[in-house]
Amino acid sequence: MSTEKTIPATLIPGDGIGPEIVQSVTEILDTVGAPFKWEKALGGVAALDATGSPLPKETIESIRRTGLALKGPLTTPVGGGFKSINVTLRQEFGLFANVRPTKTIVPGGRFENINLVIFRENLEGYYAAMENYIPYGDDPHAIATSAGYTTRKECNRIVRYAFEYAVKNNRKRVTLVHKANILKLLTGLFLEEGRKVAKEYEGRVEVNERIVDACAMQLVTDPWQYDCIVTTNLFGDILSDLTAGLVGGLGLAPGANIGEKAAVFEAVHGSAPDIAGQNKANPTSLLLAANMMLAHVGRQDLATRIDKAIEKVITSGAVRTGDLGGKASTTDLTAALKQALV
Repeated sequence: MSTEKTIPATLIPGDGIGPEIVQSVTEILDTVGAPFKWEKALGGVAALDATGSPLPKETIESIRRTGLALKGPLTTPVGGGFKSINVTLRQEFGLFANVRPTKTIVPGGRFENINLVIFRENLEGYYAAMENYIPYGDDPHAIATSAGYTTRKECNRIVRYAFEYAVKNNRKRVTLVHKANILKLLTGLFLEEGRKVAKEYEGRVEVNERIVDACAMQLVTDPWQYDCIVTTNLFGDILSDLTAGLVGGLGLAPGANIGEKAAVFEAVHGSAPDIAGQNKANPTSLLLAANMMLAHVGRQDLATRIDKAIEKVITSGAVRTGDLGGKASTTDLTAALKQALV
């Protein structure tokens, strides 16, 4: 948390619809007087075209300087041996916690009053896997293997982060989601550490456990039983997209990647090149991520103002983008949100 009047932050417009939604979000942040002083940086296909790298060293150095970034969608180029940009950023800055809140904004959907948060371990599991082919007969790629891993340290750290978040945000329950009945060591270690951490919060935060497939089923039959979910990397990736679907899709799903020395906030959807430059994109996911960023630097007051504007505009139904069943353009929605803030 910073007490400075202005807070340096890296701004990565990304590619596809990225520049359009970043423009929208920065206009709205300016309207409320957000404290960020932006350092613009390149990433994704836009960076590859300009510098020959999808994640230039200048961008990494900027995040290292500021310790704070707002990131539009980035496309990892297909082929050429390029590693996922998001995975690279997480590993480079030790962004161990992926935080994905899911809250109902659009009324009248399949599920009302959803309000839960998923905490996904961000550095290990199958996303840090060593993969190999094993030849058999005349097929050099007959068998594919993947050796993921979890460590006691990171299991402990992500579960502790979830419980600390629950305490600070008056959340009642943390659910440990695992597959320890089958992956007895890989996710058994996660469950073991989770139970240890949970004991430290007895009397303050309730804890329960779910096998991941049962959790997935319950999330679409009775999602209200869940408050905070903490889980491993692969399961967290899958479940957080599932929960986004409960409230209208990835256009309403923000994400934060938190480490000890840096935090990167993002729209979790893709770059949608099919509608890029057409003024159709929904900026709400990135705006909600910016709200998480405001809260992170101690400006919950501004985040609350923006939250109220989003609720007012989208609930009224007069101005919605195509993904939410409306006909409004990106600039229409931006103007309506700015007007709601005045």
